[in-house]
Amino acid sequence: MIEVQNIHKSFGENNVLNGIDATFKAGKNNLIIGGSGSGKTTLLKCIVGLHEPTEGKVFYDGHNFTEMHFSDRVHIRKEIGMLFQNSALFDSMTVEQNIMFPLNLFTEMSHDEKQERANFCLTRVNLEGKNKLFPSELSGGMKKRVGIARAISMQPKYLFVDEPNSGLDPLTSILIDELISELTEEYGTTTVIVTHDMNSVMGIGDHVIFLHNGQKWWEGTNKEIAHTDNKELNNFVFASKFMKAAREKL
Repeated sequence: MIEVQNIHKSFGENNVLNGIDATFKAGKNNLIIGGSGSGKTTLLKCIVGLHEPTEGKVFYDGHNFTEMHFSDRVHIRKEIGMLFQNSALFDSMTVEQNIMFPLNLFTEMSHDEKQERANFCLTRVNLEGKNKLFPSELSGGMKKRVGIARAISMQPKYLFVDEPNSGLDPLTSILIDELISELTEEYGTTTVIVTHDMNSVMGIGDHVIFLHNGQKWWEGTNKEIAHTDNKELNNFVFASKFMKAAREKL
């Protein structure tokens, strides 16, 4: 479980987050949604330590991550897997080498053990035999799956995913959502997903937090979204559906 308390984040005079309180549940798909500029990715970066909150605290299973010294955070960082929006694969490395990268950094596994783990992760994301390919030889969906394989290589307790369906076609997006959801249930991870894709929200949104103007504006399950009277959330939901339907007609 991850808990954030009264998170504020400012960049100069620009206040991006204004007092966010939230709990992200273990074994669940916890989605952060909201319009552009609402603070979704900034909140994610505060949680993982890529940004330091201006004010507030982040707890990992009761441990105050915010107040830890940089060196003391290593044991928690070893339990974190992250899939970046653009997959962030190293172009000069093969698929196998990309997956083994965190194992090289954080473990003392032998080369054979790392290779075995890489093979297992590739099998888990249905990319068996793609070890020696380079990112330039992969489709967008395959890159996302390699990114997921790398994210789970350390058997993370916490999984963070930033816009997993960005740039993907609808069918591939569904497959990526299903894969993330399966892994969350299988490993009991605390999974936090930033997305603006309402198909993802309605498909796998066990726990949904809606940000608006840097504040938590609504919280609930995907089933509860359809019955909310929250004006801003309704505007976001129906605008997203309308824009998606309009694009598909073009």
